[in-house]
Amino acid sequence: MHVGNKVIGWTLATLLLLTAGAAYSAPKTVLVLGDSLSAEYGLARGTGWVALLQQRLAREKIDAVVVNASISGDTSSGGKARLAPLLQTHRPDVFVLELGSNDALRGLSLAETENNLNAMLTAAKNGKARTVLVGMQIPPNYGTVYTRQFAQLFDKVAKAHKSALVPFLLDGVAQQPSLFQADRLHPNEQAQAMLLDNVWPHLKPLLQK
Repeated sequence: MHVGNKVIGWTLATLLLLTAGAAYSAPKTVLVLGDSLSAEYGLARGTGWVALLQQRLAREKIDAVVVNASISGDTSSGGKARLAPLLQTHRPDVFVLELGSNDALRGLSLAETENNLNAMLTAAKNGKARTVLVGMQIPPNYGTVYTRQFAQLFDKVAKAHKSALVPFLLDGVAQQPSLFQADRLHPNEQAQAMLLDNVWPHLKPLLQK
């Protein structure tokens, strides 16, 4: 009987170790919630920066799956309304939030945008996800004060949540008209690798923790 208990105990311990090992090796999930800049608007499927992110993860041998929940035209209000079921379904390890540009284009108040971004980052962190907030800027024709306050908004929200921050998604792209589609609003396929390069340094450390 004593020997039998030892055997049973060893078997249970082995099963627990195997289970723990399987859980440890499970791929991480990266959830991207964005607008047309992340939803491949005007691009061939599989050529946007989010799709390129999945390819880079494979090259870097980082075991992670990217879920792109971006919708063209989405606002921070729309993202906030969609987020809860996305978090419940995918339970992301890292949450990348790329929303706010359409708020400015539609003249929504900065306070509303700030509240929505705060709510989404709070929900993601409550779900144990690490967060990346993707900053945006708008053209100066919206007015000097509004333009400055809009850009500062992302830094303010990121600091409040201790979130990683991409200062400006279109850095290095916005200054080159040749990197935009005919509408002059959406980056073309050539620009997508540059967008990923702007996000990657802030995202990669969160996947390695």
